[in-house]
Amino acid sequence: MSTASIRPASDSQPGERISGKRLRAIFVGSAGNLVEWFDFYCYSAFALYFASAFFPAQDPTAQMMSTAGIFALGFFVRPLGGILFGHLGDRHGRKTALMASVLLMCFGSLLIACAPTYASVGILSPCILLLARLLQGLSLGGEYGASATYLSEMADSKHRGFYSSFQYVTLIGGQLLALILLLVLQKFLLSAEELRAWGWRIPFVIGAGLAILALRMRHNMPETQSFETARKQAKPMGGLKQLARHPKEVLLVVGLTMGGTLAFYVYTTYMQKFLRLSVGLTDGQTTAVSAASLLFAMCLQPLYGALSDRIGRRPLLVGFALLGTLFTVPLLTAIRNASGPWEAFALIACAWIIVSGYTSINALVKAELFPATIRATGVGVPYAFAVSVFGGTAEYLALWFKSIHMESGFYWYATAVIACSLLVCWFMRDTADHSQIDAEIKGH
Repeated sequence: MSTASIRPASDSQPGERISGKRLRAIFVGSAGNLVEWFDFYCYSAFALYFASAFFPAQDPTAQMMSTAGIFALGFFVRPLGGILFGHLGDRHGRKTALMASVLLMCFGSLLIACAPTYASVGILSPCILLLARLLQGLSLGGEYGASATYLSEMADSKHRGFYSSFQYVTLIGGQLLALILLLVLQKFLLSAEELRAWGWRIPFVIGAGLAILALRMRHNMPETQSFETARKQAKPMGGLKQLARHPKEVLLVVGLTMGGTLAFYVYTTYMQKFLRLSVGLTDGQTTAVSAASLLFAMCLQPLYGALSDRIGRRPLLVGFALLGTLFTVPLLTAIRNASGPWEAFALIACAWIIVSGYTSINALVKAELFPATIRATGVGVPYAFAVSVFGGTAEYLALWFKSIHMESGFYWYATAVIACSLLVCWFMRDTADHSQIDAEIKGH
């Protein structure tokens, strides 16, 4: 087992390449993140098949609203996860927090895989599903802040945007893998009836197994030098009391996240239901379009991250928020009226060209705002709060607007939230020029 920390690449000699050991640490951190998000997104990807097992109803939209409601409740505990795992990461190390979060995700996935149906135990069935999602929500509440902090601290200054973007490469990759698994099961292994009867349990079993593998990989990760240096200075580390000393940074995180996370969940978790229930694509077409658009989004993340290393973080954030404010309504309207899967994919790809200005660098921007003593908590807690309010409710609100025959009302709601983030992006300083991470390295 390797527990040694790695000297910051920013502190190396000019022209020195990032070390193989550091690259392995970034890879392991990213791979574990992929597993966590695969586990979490399996719920959304397979909801069309297991909704009737937990919520018997004649109306498919009502079933989707029930599963979306539990999806949203899983988000509401994420701030608690941010507090618990942020405190753990700031007090005991980023590695410890990352190991604990993936272990909790494993428990949640196993619980869903083994959950009895409504026909077997009645109301206890959705209660078990809710408990599992709460555990997964706690896990992700800690995973985001810990992984964002770990990847940002491990990367060198000149390429921090590029390497940190792999948090969202793997985050999106987790959902893509869930959709690929669904596509394989749909096309080659199981019928629709078998998927609804028992096949929906397969991804949660796989997810639990992958979580155990990720736990083993993370056990051998090195700790970051930023954490080790902060711990040696014997300063107070972690906790809400310390976070309260950074009110401006906390508000910045909330303001940046609200529009970005809403846009992200519109084009990921909700888009699958949107394509099926509103556009009218078949199950197979819905899965294929969703998977292809996520693959396209994955490819954009490192390109935008590398661009931020050259031009700064703020231009990308402003570009996302400005274009998102102008084009959310036209894009969603056009997708709604798409004539087929190819047109739907092209329009969603256009949306990702906009949204990637946020997703590729948002975790890094938040990490650069806070000192090492409070970084995991500072990134995780306000982000989790904003995600629970704006991201976790996106799918439910969209389905609610649809249920009252005012689907376009959700488009305008999303536009208004993104416009609020535009104001924040417009007046903030560029964290690439005022990075707390770089300041600590120079001071060290």
